[in-house]
Amino acid sequence: MTQPIFILGGAQSDFSRNWSRDGKGIFDLIRETFLDGLEATQLDASEVETVHVGNFVGELFCGQGLLGGLLPHVHPGLDGVPSMRHEAACASGSMAALAAGAELEAGRYGLAAVLGVEMMRNVPGETAAEHLGAAAWVGREARDATYLWPAMFSQLAETYAERYGLDEAHLGAISRKNFDNAKRNPAAQTRRWTFDEGFFARDDITNPVIEGRMRKSDCGQVTDGAAVVFLASSSIAEAYARRRGLSLEDIPRIKGWGHRTAPLLFQTKLDRSGEGYLFPWVRRAIEDAYARAEIPGPEALDAIETHDCFSITEYMALEHFGLTPPGEGFRAVDERRTELGGATPVNPSGGLIGLGHPVGATGVRMLLDAFRQTAGRAGDYQVDGARTVATYNVGGSTTANACFVVGT
Repeated sequence: MTQPIFILGGAQSDFSRNWSRDGKGIFDLIRETFLDGLEATQLDASEVETVHVGNFVGELFCGQGLLGGLLPHVHPGLDGVPSMRHEAACASGSMAALAAGAELEAGRYGLAAVLGVEMMRNVPGETAAEHLGAAAWVGREARDATYLWPAMFSQLAETYAERYGLDEAHLGAISRKNFDNAKRNPAAQTRRWTFDEGFFARDDITNPVIEGRMRKSDCGQVTDGAAVVFLASSSIAEAYARRRGLSLEDIPRIKGWGHRTAPLLFQTKLDRSGEGYLFPWVRRAIEDAYARAEIPGPEALDAIETHDCFSITEYMALEHFGLTPPGEGFRAVDERRTELGGATPVNPSGGLIGLGHPVGATGVRMLLDAFRQTAGRAGDYQVDGARTVATYNVGGSTTANACFVVGT
């Protein structure tokens, strides 16, 4: 960032809630979450100057587009406020945050709301899988798969196995960690779930194969959910802090960001990856964020919220963040560095596997959790002394890559 963008706070919905079963739709999800965010930050809707919405496939799941037009129905104070929607599959929320930050940096506005939302549990599972397949090159990849994304990320696991070797017990350990962390999170989709010991083993009965190497325990959750954060320029944040008797230095800010786009086809990515890091675009996005935040690397991070749509995605991210050299992600797992209480806890919130994955909301939710950690407001999943937290959000098969570094 050329100037600091402050995070004043926000809110997320209860990711365990099935909104259609409650007789509610995407507007209700947006309305309740946005109003909860205003209450949490003690902001008035009339203070919001611009709104950016992250959403992937509202038209397919809900038959609803033009989501910004719903906001004046949320609160009369939002009538006339400019809004726009952003789409980059599972990274849609991060794109909304990047665009909002750019508007604040340009001086167009001083206070932006960033809302991420997806409603996904209102259709059968196979229909949901078809809708989510829009983030791949339709008709050109995973054509024989029943569940496209488990098949695609199974291919990632196969690639790791071929290049470096892969012990799937490490994938089970990642999933177990994230489900355990989710039990501490009062908004997590799986917080009340219980598991037989065999669920994390490669057992066809207790942990059935979904596609290829991806079993049930490896998969993130199909989730209804929304999250909102409020971003502010320095002058607005300073006034906000003064009114509330706070110090500006105690308000978390976006210190750095990275954004890179890779070819849409997964096989093309593999063909172009070369030696070293499997996905150079992922590594560049993270390095860009480190550089803009003026930190040397992962040793400056107190925690990470990363995209674990599948356990193998988190495994890959461990290396691309620089926690281990390429091909050695298993070392961070074996040494328990990524667990709560470890050197660099990863997904203390529970991540997409434990907390849930409402696609368009995930990037915003990650920013909210980075805010909570660095503001000391993460409750039972607080990382002690967290001052600097990074996020990494994926769209498609690492096609869209977004990374933020948040700190005080």
